[in-house]
Amino acid sequence: MIINKLSIIIPAYNEGRTIHLILDKIKAVQLLNDIQKEVIIVNDCSADDTEQAIRLYQQTNPDFNIQYFKHEVNKGKGAALHTGIAKATGDYLIIQDADLEYDPTEYNDLLKPVVNGFADVVYGSRFMGSNPHRILFFWHTIGNRWLTFASNMFSNLNLTDMETCYKLFNTKMIQAISLTERRFGFEPEITIKIARIPHIRIYEVGISYYGRTYHEGKKIGWKDGVRAIFCILKYGLFKAK
Repeated sequence: MIINKLSIIIPAYNEGRTIHLILDKIKAVQLLNDIQKEVIIVNDCSADDTEQAIRLYQQTNPDFNIQYFKHEVNKGKGAALHTGIAKATGDYLIIQDADLEYDPTEYNDLLKPVVNGFADVVYGSRFMGSNPHRILFFWHTIGNRWLTFASNMFSNLNLTDMETCYKLFNTKMIQAISLTERRFGFEPEITIKIARIPHIRIYEVGISYYGRTYHEGKKIGWKDGVRAIFCILKYGLFKAK
């Protein structure tokens, strides 16, 4: 499979303190086969200096392809992803959180099954492989595994980490899917909807995970878990469009 450009979609909300660090990591990555990078940042109406940090980074790195978009009101991570996906021009796209929980040096691990002609979609799993994983919250882990299990029941997949940030998609394929979830319901919605595409080839590879605590800025909470359960039923059991 020939890939000329990879779009990297970054939803950002109050990440002014660290977003330059993740951009440095992305810039430093040399992709397989000299694939070009397009970074698309969607600022979801941050209340901190996220916009100033991004603008400064663009000014000091004029040769780095960064496309910047801003929501005038806070709409949620899913809505920011909708905007980024619609703007993507790469052959494939990958989702990247603005924090430092996921390592861009592993993009090539996700690209390999696609470049080698095996995959259309690749998920990066925090629960497989031998890469480093920060030890954090027991109940979060149980919740993630349970949500993945429930999603698998309706999608007939055998994923180990449905809630992972790192998801690599064929851009035209995901742009053709109608997406409605504006917050963290994006994960089960897109997983169940791509599973319905005839002859879709979905792969999973092990990735690192450098998780944050709530004190360090983690945003997902129990309400998002409840919404994820609702979305699994909505798109899986009731097959909502």
